[in-house]
Amino acid sequence: MTYCLAFRLHEGLIFLADTRTNAGVDNVGTYRKQHVLRPADDRVFVIESAGSLATTQEVLDRIDRDLGTTGSENLATVEHLFEAALYIGRLSREVAAEHREALSTAGADGTATFILGGQIKGGPADILLVYPEGNYIRASDEMPFLQIGESKYGKFLLELAVRAHVDLETAGKIALSSMMSTARANVSVGPPYDAAIYRNDSLEVTELRIEETSPFLAQLDAVWTEHLLAAIAHLPVIPTGLSTET
Repeated sequence: MTYCLAFRLHEGLIFLADTRTNAGVDNVGTYRKQHVLRPADDRVFVIESAGSLATTQEVLDRIDRDLGTTGSENLATVEHLFEAALYIGRLSREVAAEHREALSTAGADGTATFILGGQIKGGPADILLVYPEGNYIRASDEMPFLQIGESKYGKFLLELAVRAHVDLETAGKIALSSMMSTARANVSVGPPYDAAIYRNDSLEVTELRIEETSPFLAQLDAVWTEHLLAAIAHLPVIPTGLSTET
């Protein structure tokens, strides 16, 4: 499993992904699930993936192949971000279909889900969730975030704290808190974590990796635990006179 998330804010976009993959507790690996693509001077894309690692890697290979093929639809020729999402969805669907029969004999599912974000010059920066079926949805202004993978554990923090007016620095803290909550609850999610920050109209993405041994990650965990325990201490005491009737 995995956990990836993305925010669309007034200042720009934030992306965060874990790197853990596993096929059981004794078969754990680390693979990059966040990819930054700059196929032309007037555009930049960030792709995050969850689901079949084999499908994801073949989709990325086909994207690279198409960029080198004259006359084909590719990420350098699409005119809108939603067209890029449809293109990635079509590739994903094609790859899964080609391997479906062989995978089904082993009881495996070769589908993948993607978050696509970025900007094409002349259009707005945005994030879209691309389903295995090839269609997509956008984040809303009320809930300006998207998640794929093991999303349930960290969703509460995003719903509680994220709004479109939150600045990028605050959103980054929320994203990491959501990721750490998920990693604590599920062993299939874990560091290193890949982050990407995009400021509107810059066409430049700042990338960083947070390693498991990072002092920053340890500090974040310590501060989070300290304030969580303090918040619990301020909760009202359960009244002893509560009715026991059901």
